[in-house]
Amino acid sequence: MLISPEDIPKDWRALLGDYFSSPEWFDLQARLQSELEAHPELIRPEAKNFFNALRLTPVDQVKVIILGQDPYHSPGLAQGLAFSIPADIPTNSREFPSSLRNIRKALILEGFGDLPHGDLHHWASQGVLLLNTALSVRLGEAGSHTNLGWSSLINALIHSLAIQRAGLVWMLWGGHAQSKLSLIEPSRDQLVLCASHPSGLGVYKTDRPFLKLGGQESCGHFTKANQWLDSHQQSSIVWVKADQKPTGTQGGLFE
Repeated sequence: MLISPEDIPKDWRALLGDYFSSPEWFDLQARLQSELEAHPELIRPEAKNFFNALRLTPVDQVKVIILGQDPYHSPGLAQGLAFSIPADIPTNSREFPSSLRNIRKALILEGFGDLPHGDLHHWASQGVLLLNTALSVRLGEAGSHTNLGWSSLINALIHSLAIQRAGLVWMLWGGHAQSKLSLIEPSRDQLVLCASHPSGLGVYKTDRPFLKLGGQESCGHFTKANQWLDSHQQSSIVWVKADQKPTGTQGGLFE
């Protein structure tokens, strides 16, 4: 299966302009093709979902961008949306990622309530672009496609989006996401929020922690995003929907 520009929604293709005639695009195509031919059963998400984040959040609806690193490399998790997993994975199971566990904690601490599952499609439908900086990975090998060539596409997308759309909120969690700062900062009227990555113990261990040590205070990014949107006459994000129902027991969240 050859990845083509037509796999990317028309509005995002227009945003990217002449990127698709660049050597970087053809290099990414060739490297992906080689991987898909050599290890088709190991690539996650499935190729049809590589650009899921772009399909679910059109250019003109983007309000908030959350940058992840690469898709989950464990079986049954990757959806083509950064940080999102299928709703049927119980929140108290070993499969439930630590990053999502800490995102749930932050939402509770900020007063939004508890995410009852890890499926974040309802964020994407409200204008939250859940974008990984690499759009594929091999099962069991975190970061395995980081150097495959995705960075040229994602960098072009971030830079073009920041230039062409004012009033956006960027949540950059961890050093990898924050390496994209130079693509955003020259643009007008952007809110850039930086914190440590929400996974594992690293969530606490920087001068801008995602959660404060002891887990009783968050970085406040979800609140700050909504305050910014309100001040720019845009509807705020409903981070936790009232009609969502839990899929597993909620115990242990703050243990």
